[in-house]
Amino acid sequence: MTEPYRPGQYPAGVAAGLPGLAPVGDQEPDEYSATVISEGQIRSAVGRLDRLVADVMSVSHIPGLAVAVVHDGKVLYAKGFGVRELGRPEKVEPATVFQLASVSKSIGSTAVANAIGRKIVNWSDPITLHLPGFRLSDPAVTKMVTIGDFYSHRSGLPGQAGDDLEGVGFDRAQIIGKLRLFKLNAFRLAYGYSNFGLTVAAQAVAEAAGKPWEDLCEELLYGPLGMTSTSSKHSDFLQRPNRTTLHAKVGDQFAPLYQRDADAQSPAGGVSSSVLDMAKWLTMNLAGGAINGKPTIDPVGLQQAHRSQSVNAAAALADARSRYYGYGFNVETSSTGHVRWTHSGAFYVGAATAFAMIPAAGVGIIALTNAAPVGAAEAITTSFSDLVRTGSVERDWAAYFGAIFAGLFVNTSVVATTPAPASPKPARPIVDYLGTYGNAYFGDVVVASSGDLITVRIGPKGQTGTLTHYDGDVFSWLPPGGNGDPLTAVTFNGGAGGRVGTVELEYVNSAGFGTFTRVPG
Repeated sequence: MTEPYRPGQYPAGVAAGLPGLAPVGDQEPDEYSATVISEGQIRSAVGRLDRLVADVMSVSHIPGLAVAVVHDGKVLYAKGFGVRELGRPEKVEPATVFQLASVSKSIGSTAVANAIGRKIVNWSDPITLHLPGFRLSDPAVTKMVTIGDFYSHRSGLPGQAGDDLEGVGFDRAQIIGKLRLFKLNAFRLAYGYSNFGLTVAAQAVAEAAGKPWEDLCEELLYGPLGMTSTSSKHSDFLQRPNRTTLHAKVGDQFAPLYQRDADAQSPAGGVSSSVLDMAKWLTMNLAGGAINGKPTIDPVGLQQAHRSQSVNAAAALADARSRYYGYGFNVETSSTGHVRWTHSGAFYVGAATAFAMIPAAGVGIIALTNAAPVGAAEAITTSFSDLVRTGSVERDWAAYFGAIFAGLFVNTSVVATTPAPASPKPARPIVDYLGTYGNAYFGDVVVASSGDLITVRIGPKGQTGTLTHYDGDVFSWLPPGGNGDPLTAVTFNGGAGGRVGTVELEYVNSAGFGTFTRVPG
């Protein structure tokens, strides 16, 4: 693995003597940035973190967060802010455990790198080598798709494939089996961020190793790195005495309303950890797989994970920079030419996390929060990265990311945005709606009556919600399951003799599987 650049490490070359430029020395043209990152600049950035965090907490109103910074194998900063749960006195500490959401992808990727070092798998292994029963809708892609394809989101699966199944109670094996129903985008050309696509790849690694993914991560990563507060099991998180509670967004504030068990997609979103443990993980990445100078994670597999594998944000302008995805890592080139490895994580119901590493400076930062995503974690990591690279924050990142995440909380359903008519068209007699409806993706939903009310039951756990008449054959409901889903529409259509023929559940229709046809009988 190429040795990370350190200012002053190489002898002065053609750039020597030019103010503000770093020495080139004997590095290849693609291995250096012309902008100096000095030790003083790094220390100054760390010194400004307290104020930076305070400002972000003030504008975002998040209840709690923790931050850690590492540099050249040392922890320069590790602090907690705010409370673990609103209404309770316990403070967030550096040892407090948070749910990491999609930062789990990057963590799992480094476990795969160690599996590669132990010759259990390779990034290039076809999935069916280890999961012979796995299928996608295209037999040719099924045969070719690899662990690396799924870890870089270039399998052709559309983004978020399978997420709605998890929301109504399907388990990992059931969801992986349903992925064959999705029409694929262009194989290895289209980027589609898929939690369960990546989970397929991790499951293949686990099968090759002959043990559950959660245990494999403990053996290959958490144990060797001494990450004693880290786990890929939700039950372990719940047993931590020093842990946070999720806080959902309620207007401009937050409230502890939900839990989020992400075991079904554990490789993609189910890890929990503290910033102290994550500091060890950051240090290992920046040291090319070593901890305290001892080789720990395979450097070749790790370098491949850190390297650009697919375009995840193509430049819209000729003079702009594209952004890329490696294997579980975002790979970016900053405004100063320095490479950054990043990832964010978010649970809509109350967690947001982010890290950023600048390998040229040997610097990494992790920010973990116990609040729904509003851009706070990204504002901290990006602002700190600016300070390390340039000595100043390039823009108001809290406002920038806040505007992006605000779109997550906009409910566009007609039943939420338009008041019900004062004189709505009447509904049909209740009996015309009752029955079982199904499709190949979700299976059956059951429309039943409870007195004068209509209920809809969905999923293997029988999640049931009550409908409220809106207009004609359109009803509103708050989806069951405690997932924080917003008010949404249920629409009945067609049918012979007055009986309904199909029912459409708006909240599960993002993948085009929201229409259910009446089952005869």
